[in-house]
Amino acid sequence: MLAVHEDRLAEAVARLGSENAFEILARARELEARGRRVVHMEIGEPDFDTPENVKKAAVDALYDNHTHYTPSSGLPSLRAAIASYASRFRRVAPEWGPENVVVSPGAKPVIWNTLSALLGPGDEFVYFDPAYPAYASCASYLQASVHAIPLLESRNWRMDLDELARRVSKRTKVVVINSPHNPTGGVLTKSDLECIAELAQRYDFLVLADEIYSRNFYLGSEYLSISSLPGMRERTIVVDGFSKAYAMTGWRLGYAIMPENLAKAATLFNNNTFSCVATFVQMAGIAALTGPDEPVQRMNEIFRARRDRLVKGLNAIPGMSCLLPEGAFYAFPNVSTITQDDRALAKFLLEEGGVACGGGSSFGAAGKGYLRFSYAASLEDIDWALDSIAKTLPKFKG
Repeated sequence: MLAVHEDRLAEAVARLGSENAFEILARARELEARGRRVVHMEIGEPDFDTPENVKKAAVDALYDNHTHYTPSSGLPSLRAAIASYASRFRRVAPEWGPENVVVSPGAKPVIWNTLSALLGPGDEFVYFDPAYPAYASCASYLQASVHAIPLLESRNWRMDLDELARRVSKRTKVVVINSPHNPTGGVLTKSDLECIAELAQRYDFLVLADEIYSRNFYLGSEYLSISSLPGMRERTIVVDGFSKAYAMTGWRLGYAIMPENLAKAATLFNNNTFSCVATFVQMAGIAALTGPDEPVQRMNEIFRARRDRLVKGLNAIPGMSCLLPEGAFYAFPNVSTITQDDRALAKFLLEEGGVACGGGSSFGAAGKGYLRFSYAASLEDIDWALDSIAKTLPKFKG
């Protein structure tokens, strides 16, 4: 086979990042294949089964021969179900319609396609660090001017609003927010969102609100989306999906809600890349949104119990300190008194202790000195992992 020489690759490839969690997962699988026990806390994947009504809807759709192309933006019936659900859940008025919804195979493609419709070389793009790697990877690939604003552990992993106000301007085109947040579990407050909304209207930029963890929310009050604030319905791109709330990671079903003219542009990118999402998967999505909500609530209560067990255990390990996450399903302990090479520590814990986790710097410079643990693992596995970390950590030479 003819090798592809490095100099034949497009220059743009060098601007792409990768998602380190999948690399750690691959190594963890290798160790398991050799007979090692590994607790998987590296990947953002709920370990629950997809709800029964969702699986049945997909099977029924297959046997009813719903196996053909759909519009690139998604089935009209699914888009209508998404618009109705999202408007109620986020208390948005006037309600969104199907024309505002774009469906994709997971949330990541619709993030890429929407940003591709918005960003050109030199356009200013602001996001918060640490962050899900795809945001900066896409913006860099598109040659936007990328600005990262550190999140602060001292503010419960919320941004420095004064720094945000200094960094945005009339040249800012898109600001990305993610609440509840990956990798820290932080949640933006109403005052945080109001500040961002005021800046968006003052400087005329769009907010891409990644709300994929909106159902993984542990505070007593209702979830608050920036899209529900005055003046923000037409200025917000809401990204969500089915992977986290409904344990449907492998189904690959996500969506975004946005102004109609932008939805048409994002759909054009869909049409030119993946054509459409599998029809029976979309029909399963309808069942998820219109069926019983108890499975989602039950999963979230289990996540809460796991969070409490993991954070208490991490804080009992010398050298580690961890804030209590308010959302998502990640703990982000500070290990800076142990080492600044968090990736080396994560590798050591996997190789020597059988605990797969991620280095915080994989999510950006502000994540240096932290680890990310997903608590999408059973309480038994969490207890085993905590015991292994406590026994293995003193051997680390970092």
